[in-house]
Amino acid sequence: MKLSTILPYGDDPIRNADAVTEMERAGLDMVWAAEAYSFDAVSLLGYLAARTERLEIGSAILPIYSRTPALTAMTAAGLDALSGGRFTLGLGASGPQVIEGFHGVPYDKPVGRTREIIEICRRVWRREEKLTNEGLYPIPLPEGSGTGLGKPLKIINHPRRPDIPVWVAALGEKNLEMTAELANGWLPHVVLPEKIQDVFGPSLRAGYARRAPELGPLQITGGGICALEEEMFAPARQAARGLYALYIGGMGARGRNFYNTVFAKQGYPDAAKAVQDLYLDGKKEEAMAALPEDFIDKVTLIGPEGHVRERIAALRENGITHLHVNPMTASGETSEMFSKLKSWIS
Repeated sequence: MKLSTILPYGDDPIRNADAVTEMERAGLDMVWAAEAYSFDAVSLLGYLAARTERLEIGSAILPIYSRTPALTAMTAAGLDALSGGRFTLGLGASGPQVIEGFHGVPYDKPVGRTREIIEICRRVWRREEKLTNEGLYPIPLPEGSGTGLGKPLKIINHPRRPDIPVWVAALGEKNLEMTAELANGWLPHVVLPEKIQDVFGPSLRAGYARRAPELGPLQITGGGICALEEEMFAPARQAARGLYALYIGGMGARGRNFYNTVFAKQGYPDAAKAVQDLYLDGKKEEAMAALPEDFIDKVTLIGPEGHVRERIAALRENGITHLHVNPMTASGETSEMFSKLKSWIS
């Protein structure tokens, strides 16, 4: 099991990136950079590539709608070269609020688009032939579109690796099935490890049935907000309530919130409705309080050593390969926490 974390995207990026060097020395294996409607992730990842030595760096996630497939492939190849082969391309569809509201692009065919982007990226990295594609992304533009001057091209540089790892943030059944078939890893959210097989098992098995052997086992992140000091238990649980109330209650409209649907499927249908109704009515504190205690227990790593180690064991037993933590400490220093967690999972 590897140890990973994600950088907050609303804070000072230089301060956050500088802190990663200490995390690397403490045993952190992988750091992810998010891209919502904040600073772009690529700039930060390039800075991280220069500031770190062995740490794997990944995007979690680059939205599939905001770049062309070829640019996504070029960006991944560039970051992989700058980091010495330490980059992982994390992709996701994001949601209609961000894609249509911020980028001004229609949110359509997320599964088909993700599939084609993965396939195009891998063809670009292999450099076996000039790039062409038919489907949602016609490359080059067909006759009658544009100027008619487009021609197939091959990336100029030789990518450091022709098989840069691709992870997908997937929650929907068809998207997860595609992830299990094509991707190297899965970035879940609002997922309880004990519910993975019951809720997601059918989609995972359907994808595995078509998975190429050379991809190896699907890698999966799992964990959550982590606090190991008693004085931090209450504030960490409150922070977790704020985070999950935002996603379950506020990320989308009624009837169109993927996180809310997944929360309900994992055994909390009544709470899912209550949290969403309260949040969308502007009652955020009440929405946070409506999240069940046992959900917060299972979706975080907050508590004394015995409890946290039990949660790590549950994650491992249910196929989690990367222990993913969002650290909270009284001092703000995370090196001791990461060293301890690394010793527990080694």
